[in-house]
Amino acid sequence: MKLVFATSNPHKLEEIRNIIPEGIEVTGLSEIGFAGELPETQDTIKGNAIQKAEALFESYRIDCFAEDTGLEIDALGGAPGVHSARYAGNARSSQANMQKVLEEMKGTVNRGARFRTVIALILDGQMHTFEGIVEGTILEDPKGEGGFGYDPVFQPEGYDRSFGELPAEIKNKISHRARATAKLISFLETIS
Repeated sequence: MKLVFATSNPHKLEEIRNIIPEGIEVTGLSEIGFAGELPETQDTIKGNAIQKAEALFESYRIDCFAEDTGLEIDALGGAPGVHSARYAGNARSSQANMQKVLEEMKGTVNRGARFRTVIALILDGQMHTFEGIVEGTILEDPKGEGGFGYDPVFQPEGYDRSFGELPAEIKNKISHRARATAKLISFLETIS
């Protein structure tokens, strides 16, 4: 089975390829010659995932999936949420995004947060969605050099290290993206 993952983010593509089992070939946008931007104008994470998958399907008529992920922080009313990638501006700077979150949370006692991923799959022209959530807390300072995005400031529940400190093989088993991908895989296994 071949699926196109509607992402230009090499970190996300590598993470998905490490999770998806053999027998399912995943290619990225650059491998099909797509160099533009997919639309992300919806006001929910699920809406953005669906919008990106539909845009790719409309252009190429191929089996594909897209995902959207957001960091939802309780003390910030669920922000940055759907705006996570551009929280500190359109430059999509992970450093600037983390700094903005840490500034806004200075002195905050409630540091509860979650990462939410929604995967939208279009297979044989039919839409299916899968959600993965991991609960955790926002640290007061970034820790670790691994991962990407907000990983150095997010400590998943049940662990004493940030996503930025955890080895990729552990993160790829417990992350929001891993949980959504596990549901995607389960679905693909039931139909193959």
